[in-house]
Amino acid sequence: MKSFAIKVFGCQMNSYDGDRIRTSMIHMGWKETSEENADVIILVTCSIREKAEQKVASEIGRYDLRYRKTGSPAVALVGCMAQRIGLPISKKFQCVRLVSGPRHLGLVPQGIEDSLSDGVRRFFMDDDPRALEDLEVVPTERDNPFKAYVTITYGCDRFCTYCIVPYVRGRLQSRGHNEIIKEIEVLASSGVSEITLLGQNVDAYGKDKKGEYGFASLLKDVSRIEGIRRLRFATSHPKDFDEDILEVMAETPSICRAINLPVQSGSDRILKEMNRGYTRSQYLELVRRIRTVLPDVSLSTDLIVGFPQETEDDFRDSYDLLKELRFDIVHTAAYSPREGTKAAVMEGQIDNKVKAARLNEINALQSQIARELNEEYVGRTVEILVDGPAPRGEGSFQGRTKTDKVVIVKGRPELMSRYMDVKIIRASHWSLEGEII
Repeated sequence: MKSFAIKVFGCQMNSYDGDRIRTSMIHMGWKETSEENADVIILVTCSIREKAEQKVASEIGRYDLRYRKTGSPAVALVGCMAQRIGLPISKKFQCVRLVSGPRHLGLVPQGIEDSLSDGVRRFFMDDDPRALEDLEVVPTERDNPFKAYVTITYGCDRFCTYCIVPYVRGRLQSRGHNEIIKEIEVLASSGVSEITLLGQNVDAYGKDKKGEYGFASLLKDVSRIEGIRRLRFATSHPKDFDEDILEVMAETPSICRAINLPVQSGSDRILKEMNRGYTRSQYLELVRRIRTVLPDVSLSTDLIVGFPQETEDDFRDSYDLLKELRFDIVHTAAYSPREGTKAAVMEGQIDNKVKAARLNEINALQSQIARELNEEYVGRTVEILVDGPAPRGEGSFQGRTKTDKVVIVKGRPELMSRYMDVKIIRASHWSLEGEII
């Protein structure tokens, strides 16, 4: 029996793609195994930052040394990095036998089998930004049997100047809502109780189709599917977070009170250079509306420091924004130039030491804020879904609240996949500790 291993890098959408490829390969008669024993290793890749690409290239180098000696393992390189630089990588490393962009995943499983059979390399590149050869497989083979990701849109039309996504994932394309609902019904019937809807910009769902059925309508319909106890989504764009989304969330208890709303900068000047499509004041007003309608909401954001031409005043605008809004989580990053984007060739690139200093300052501030917000949970009782072993501590497991707080509890493996009430007894900047009631 032919065997494979999958390694996923990057975002939750890549995890979803990895689960679909895994399911398809198993349905074709392949066996999943360790990377040491696999005939082919499937790498689902990311291009958001250079570091992610460097990590994958290093992995391929290790596999190539084995391949040149033994003829195994073959490597299938798929996803964003494959689309961006897969062709030159395949010329450098003999082990790379298949390269596929993220919009041609439908051709990958059979392409792997054919390539191993006839020895001919396969290349499935996304030359048309609106073309899509999707892998229409419900991801029933997953690492987690009771939580699942479901991608609802592909690509993005926003073209933020720092972002490579529209160039490697193509233009916005929404899946049909009936197709999405059918997929989630299958997942629910297999025991899944928590669904996360995914997209580069989930709020834009349906806007490419120019119809009345948008993201709010999809949220409402998915929430009605029997067996789905929790519904999450990521990631939102402030420009597309419409009022009807808030209305549906307010009237639907199963939609988790957690929203990721990337701001990227607190400076109007930098926001304009980023082509974000909103101002600082517009973002502040949106947050005010969200917190008014959903007073129990947990808000997270993304922030870039060291964008080209960012002055100390621009940085202070971002710093002050975080102080004012007090997000539960902030995903921070120093600006990383991506070849092919407008920002990569802008004048005024910031020195790496300056980026690092600003990043450290932002992270220190957010650690303090997160700890203070988490300490407010001490003494409260919350419901969690236990979803896996804790990273540290034998006999400890972790779960998440509906506000996306990580809670660590002591217990036995039988706790997995269970919903339970816990009393919070301790808090840190990244997690809570609870006792089972």
